Amino acid sequence: MHIRIFWVGVGFTFLFLALCLRLLLASIINPMLPTNGEASAQIPIVPDLTEGDDGRTMPVLQVQRAAITDRNGQILAMSLPVAQVYANPQELIDPADTAKKLKTVLPDLDVKSTVQRLRQDKQFVYLARDISPSQQLAVNNLGIPGIYFENGERRHYPLGRTAAQILGAVDIDDHGVAGIEKSFNDRLLKDRAPIRLSIDTRVQVVTRDVVNEAMHHFQAKGAAGIVMDVRTGEIISMVSLPDYDANDFGRAPDDARFNRAVTGMYEPGSTFKLQVAAAALELKVAHIWDRFSTIPIKIGRFTIRDIKSDHFAPWLALPDVLAKSSNPAAAHIALDIGAERQQSWLGRMGFLDRVPVELPEAARPIVPARKNWGIATVMTIGFGHGIAESPLAIVRGTAATVNGGILITPTLLSHDEDPDTLGADETSQSTSVGLPPARDGDDRAVTPEGRRVLSDGTSRLLRRMLRLDVTQGTARKAEVPGYFVGGKTGTAEKIGANGRYLKHANISAFTSIFPMNNPRYAVYVMLDEPKGIPETYNFSTAGWNATPTAGKLIARIGPILGLFPDVENAAKIDAALAMPLEPAIPPGVRPLGPGNDPGAARVRKAEKKPQATKMKSSYRPGK
Repeated sequence: MHIRIFWVGVGFTFLFLALCLRLLLASIINPMLPTNGEASAQIPIVPDLTEGDDGRTMPVLQVQRAAITDRNGQILAMSLPVAQVYANPQELIDPADTAKKLKTVLPDLDVKSTVQRLRQDKQFVYLARDISPSQQLAVNNLGIPGIYFENGERRHYPLGRTAAQILGAVDIDDHGVAGIEKSFNDRLLKDRAPIRLSIDTRVQVVTRDVVNEAMHHFQAKGAAGIVMDVRTGEIISMVSLPDYDANDFGRAPDDARFNRAVTGMYEPGSTFKLQVAAAALELKVAHIWDRFSTIPIKIGRFTIRDIKSDHFAPWLALPDVLAKSSNPAAAHIALDIGAERQQSWLGRMGFLDRVPVELPEAARPIVPARKNWGIATVMTIGFGHGIAESPLAIVRGTAATVNGGILITPTLLSHDEDPDTLGADETSQSTSVGLPPARDGDDRAVTPEGRRVLSDGTSRLLRRMLRLDVTQGTARKAEVPGYFVGGKTGTAEKIGANGRYLKHANISAFTSIFPMNNPRYAVYVMLDEPKGIPETYNFSTAGWNATPTAGKLIARIGPILGLFPDVENAAKIDAALAMPLEPAIPPGVRPLGPGNDPGAARVRKAEKKPQATKMKSSYRPGK
């Protein structure tokens, strides 16, 4: 009996040792790994640690969608690893106790509703979405049977409102639905390397601060600001107000998501007189010494005149027309150019097409049909009415007049990026000018690449004329000592839903360049329906609001961009840029003017056969 009991004990001991060995092999020495479907959702995400350049360990987030940065590497958009918490109610022991424990880790959890859901006769119930990795680990450590995780990621915009309309957004499935996120959706999903934008966050923040302050100070309903490198086309900042927190795209109102810089179409007003002057000089229709009539032009029940506070001489030379911003004089110049050449010029300068920038929201301009392009249309377009363009189109056209005559392509990509590898959405019509990177403070000669639209000689004349507008014309409040600012003001009445102009509802804009002795940056400011205030003597025109705003902006961003005021050589530089308002007539030349006005006969013809210029606007209230 004792012998049998002994051998039975030996047998059980052997079986116990065999079982222990099997468990050792299965759990430690050679464990059988679960399938991906069984385990991937249960393992909390723990970031990899790599050693950075400074020797410190840095987390590498395991996410699919690539980040977006500014030109200096500042992160503008990134994806964060998150998890969704769900449960199988049929595997739970005590729903009430489970909800109570989860509440200690997930403070936003509603215990009462969670208990109700956990008592349902289901196998799948969501408990919390988009929890952080640390919360996921804490829930996992609770050790509650029947609680599971589903790994994912959430798009995050660390700087909130900064460049919100540029960046756009993604949907619940992490696909881009607006802005850069949409234009480069495939690239962001396929390549984890960040996309580097041309935006400089520092300049973007300053632009928003200055333009936002002006919007509230002048009680405008909206505003826009753009800073662009006139040599490369790189957009350094682009602001549209009101804006929104990019992390809250879904709840942002339509007015905040509307990008006034590329989607908004506005009559450019007198900023377009720069284009009529450029066309006249380049096409040799006029010279700087030619004179043009400022006498009001009556067409039917409409009259083209200057504002009542202006008391101009009956005839102004071309530089004086731009400096004093005379509407009738600009209309005369446009008549001398003619409808066919005017249309050709606008097409040449890109004003008849959508601006090719990497934003799907960029809209097409509103232009009259060719069959309606009569004398009245020619004249009104001459001073910026009867046509609607985006602010970025105006900036692009301004840049071409000062950078030597090259029509560059605006871009939101840093020139470090290779556009051919980015795979932009076809709707963005992205193109590259192929220039080397232009760094802050880089004074190397950079020749703009693009299509030549006017000669370098004409460009040099226009620089001096734009500088004249700041020193002696309507843009004097834009002057910033040492930066030699040049530009053109523009005020246009807005168009209502019925296609008629709205009284006392203006678009005030100023398109400018600095420094004019070596053009580097275009700065554009637009205020939507600014109000006259005591400080401006109740005027709401651009010379009183958009112009000083641009001056403040230039003064603040110049040092950030590596450009500092040259006060020491100011007198010499200003002398080189100087131009008389009324240039002397060369000997033996018969200038345009009294007794030699080709537009006069056309005006008389227009007065006998009036043509009303009407245009339907896509402008919606608040836009």
